[in-house]
Amino acid sequence: MSNKLFITCDEATTICTKNQYKEASFWEKIRLNIHLLTCKICGLYSKQNTKLSEVCDKHLLKKDCDYKLSEKDKEVLKKKLAEADK
Repeated sequence: MSNKLFITCDEATTICTKNQYKEASFWEKIRLNIHLLTCKICGLYSKQNTKLSEVCDKHLLKKDCDYKLSEKDKEVLKKKLAEADK
């Protein structure tokens, strides 16, 4: 990986995902934050990716979960995602 300061959107989404799982290096985090300052699309991706992971984690932590969403749960998830975009 090169040590360039500016990264592409593809690199930013990869680092965003790594960062979410605490696998991104300090340098990658700095480059990601610089990119997010200039790219609104990647900023939105980062926000949505984080929110989706939070919602999925909450669902998977339920003790009685069979790892399939009911229709009601799907609607709740859709509403939460729509609210997060506002």
